[in-house]
Amino acid sequence: MFNTEERGHSADLTIDPRRVPPGQVVTRKWPVLHYGSVPRIDLARWDFRITGLVEEPVRLTWPEFQSLPRTTVHCDIHCVTRWSRLDNTFEGVAVRDLLARVRLKPEARFVMVHAEHGFTTNLPLDDLLRPDVLLADHHDGLPLAPEHGWPVRLVVPHLYFWKSAKWVRGFEFLADDRPGFWEQYGYHMRGDPWKEERYA
Repeated sequence: MFNTEERGHSADLTIDPRRVPPGQVVTRKWPVLHYGSVPRIDLARWDFRITGLVEEPVRLTWPEFQSLPRTTVHCDIHCVTRWSRLDNTFEGVAVRDLLARVRLKPEARFVMVHAEHGFTTNLPLDDLLRPDVLLADHHDGLPLAPEHGWPVRLVVPHLYFWKSAKWVRGFEFLADDRPGFWEQYGYHMRGDPWKEERYA
């Protein structure tokens, strides 16, 4: 065990080092980081689309999304900018539960995640289908704040947090991997924090 002092706080945190990937600093705060402005969302016009290598495209409205089974995930999150926030509770729809309603074509091996402002990020299908990956609309018992991705953000706890796209609007299933927004600017194609896969 070791102690890490959080910036802006006098209290020390007692941390199990096995929970913190190399090169990370633990904080109680949740820093706000994103490219561009926070979008204004009209829930009456919001939808979530599943396209690409699927037998039939799917479109969910906000009421339809809210009617899906709910799940809760307790996890740590790790940002490529070297902060980690431990003991988060996210609530929302498990991606595996959502995709149980979708027939993927056999050649689907990757997904491009689409979000507001044209933002994208890529994931292997195996990463997307892990049981703790969800489309979250609550964090620590409260609705997500707009700057943290309200109304829905993807949460992929085992990868660097840029893969957990804010303001997510859809999945496009692909046969081959291709870079998303940050990946085109040199970020790693997968982003495993335990391997320090920060940049290509």
